[in-house]
Amino acid sequence: MAGRAGAGGAKARSGAKTRSGTTARRTSPARAIAHLRASDPVLAQLIDAAGPLPDAREGRAERDDHYGALVRSIVGQQLSVHAARAIYGRLTARFEDRPPTPREIIDDDPQELRSVGLSRAKVDFLRSLAEHVLDGRLELERLGELSDEQVIEELVAVKGLGTWTAHMFLMFHLERPDILPVGDLGIRRAMERAYGLDGLPAPAAMEEIAEPWRPQRTLACRYLWRSLQNEPAQP
Repeated sequence: MAGRAGAGGAKARSGAKTRSGTTARRTSPARAIAHLRASDPVLAQLIDAAGPLPDAREGRAERDDHYGALVRSIVGQQLSVHAARAIYGRLTARFEDRPPTPREIIDDDPQELRSVGLSRAKVDFLRSLAEHVLDGRLELERLGELSDEQVIEELVAVKGLGTWTAHMFLMFHLERPDILPVGDLGIRRAMERAYGLDGLPAPAAMEEIAEPWRPQRTLACRYLWRSLQNEPAQP
């Protein structure tokens, strides 16, 4: 299966989320994998080599805890998995082993927040997130109802939440099935290696390679990360 017509047919049959993220019913994992195998022989080889994927939700925030997922995303930016977990653990330990609420972030001393290992910039990012939640600019309870594009628009309005973070939030927290994070270095490197490219692919080239994967680009990306053994550990 290839091209837009094939991908659209798969959406109609499976009931998976459309590009706008509005449909509720999901494709079964077996059918999603079968679609990817049939759509791309290179990806089929990666699937065979990877074997079963780990649970994508293991160690992540609860599905309805959008705020906690975003806090964890900010804490983990540009850190190794081990360092991110250690700092997040120290942060939650200050708040009875749970993510701090927006009000607690605003009321806390920034220096005390930095004492757990957060940079000055990340404290600012957490405060920006808290402010957006408290003043209603970011309505967390609505995120699950918005399209993929609308979720990205809402999140990037918060200082420190860029497009990559929004993509990870969509993929791993909201579990949207058709996300391609064109800014992710791991995906770019995996594509370069798997498809024998001369260098890291630009976004347009990534979109072209991934077009046959629709509407299961999220799962395809997990296999690409798996080929490098570096799937993101957050949010």
